[in-house]
Amino acid sequence: MKKNKYLFPLITFILSFGCAWFVAIKVFPNNPFTGTKPEKTVASKFKDGDLIFQTSESKQCEAVRIATNSKFSHCGIIYNLNGKWFVFEAVQPVKLTPVEEWIQHGKGNKYVVKRLKNASVLTPVVLQKMKDYSQQFDGKEYDAYFEWTDNRMYCSELIWKIYKNAGIELSKLREMKEFNLEDPRVQKILKERYGNDIPLEEKVVAPSDIADSNILKTVIDTY
Repeated sequence: MKKNKYLFPLITFILSFGCAWFVAIKVFPNNPFTGTKPEKTVASKFKDGDLIFQTSESKQCEAVRIATNSKFSHCGIIYNLNGKWFVFEAVQPVKLTPVEEWIQHGKGNKYVVKRLKNASVLTPVVLQKMKDYSQQFDGKEYDAYFEWTDNRMYCSELIWKIYKNAGIELSKLREMKEFNLEDPRVQKILKERYGNDIPLEEKVVAPSDIADSNILKTVIDTY
């Protein structure tokens, strides 16, 4: 009888404690005892139209970093679509990639996010215009020859043109000959792509050109 006397209160206590613990975890996931608010997720720091940069590890990306004297070799534009964050990027093919997946493709999962200093110009109307304009590039081939046409796209060209169509020039265009092309690793890639006919006067824009733009500010830097 004594065992039965204490068994019911014990079961009641265990069930009550379990329910309280479950509620605490759901409501206060960081600290159920002090009630500290959960930390903001990285995604909550993004804004529609942000630009994101990373270091990729392919031979071409290495050549881009060397030629541009920059750690950045890939970039994209961040879009919020139906409550989910994506990077619109020019790879093979041009496509939308979930932000978390995009970050994992970079060296050490490191990245930098840039935003217009005057972010107020990206009104809902302007952002929708950018997204509508972007759709024509979705699925296009990646441009390994860095041609300034709309037939194929490379990463920095894509985001430069999206912003330009919205009336915002992120950076000045340059000619290929203005970059550091003398390094053997760069020369090797150029030889593979163009043979002896390197288009030195082709208009180009590098990820570093946009990242260094004086109209942008850094909002996230995990390097």
